[in-house]
Amino acid sequence: MVERVETQRRKAYVIRLFTAQLIVTVVGMLMVYPIARMPGVFSVVTGALVALLPHAFFIQRMGILHSKRTSRSAVHLFRAEGGKFGLTVALFSAVFVVVPPSNPAFFFSAYVAIVLMHGLTPLFMRRHRTLY
Repeated sequence: MVERVETQRRKAYVIRLFTAQLIVTVVGMLMVYPIARMPGVFSVVTGALVALLPHAFFIQRMGILHSKRTSRSAVHLFRAEGGKFGLTVALFSAVFVVVPPSNPAFFFSAYVAIVLMHGLTPLFMRRHRTLY
C-alpha cells in the first residue's frame, strides 16, 4: 500500500513538472513570436527539447513511474545521471551542428527556464493531499 502511494506521488510530481515545463515553453514561444517570428520560436522549441529529452530519459531509466522498477541504489542513479549528461551533450552538439538556432539567446533562455522548473515545481504541489 505504501509503495502504491509513493508511486502515485511520484507520478503526480512528474505530471506537474512536465505541465509546468510545457507551460514555460508555450509562454516562451508566445513571447518570442512578436520579436523574431518563426525562427525565434524554433530556437525556443529546440532549447526546450534539449532540456526535456534528457530529463525524460532519466525518469525512464530510473523507473520513477513504475513501482516495481524503482531502484534506490547508487549504481542505478549514477548510470541514469551519466546517460542524462551524455544525452545532453549529444543533443547540444547535434543542435549546433545540424540546425544551429537562429538566436542562441532564445535557445539558451528556453533551456535554462526548463531546467529551472525542476526546482520550482514543488512550489506548485499541494502540501496536504491524500492520494487514496
